[in-house]
Amino acid sequence: MKKASLEAMSTDELVQRFAAIGVAQDQALLGFRLKEFNRLFRKMADVSQELKRREGDQRRALLALFSYPNMQVRLKAAKHTLAVAPFDARRQIEEIAASQCYPQAGEAGMSLDNLDNGIFKPT
Repeated sequence: MKKASLEAMSTDELVQRFAAIGVAQDQALLGFRLKEFNRLFRKMADVSQELKRREGDQRRALLALFSYPNMQVRLKAAKHTLAVAPFDARRQIEEIAASQCYPQAGEAGMSLDNLDNGIFKPT
């Protein structure tokens, strides 16, 4: 999706798009389709950047996805909101890590380690 298309979307539409990309990422992960996952990773980053660019940093809207039924969506929403809602986002990541549901639990655990060691600094 082109940047202009993202700019034309409402914040709610961007949140829905973020969730749809997360579901597609989960399917790509489970199917071992790394190229597809990488392409979706970039698309998700573009949506997040568009939300960040908006007045007041609208990434907070992704907090609504913390109760989404798909764990990949919840994990990515948490990681993309660390800069705007660090306590809530970290708690979500901790819950996913403790769930033992892989591969998301593994990514969540590594994310916590990287946060704690200063390797990952949310912006």
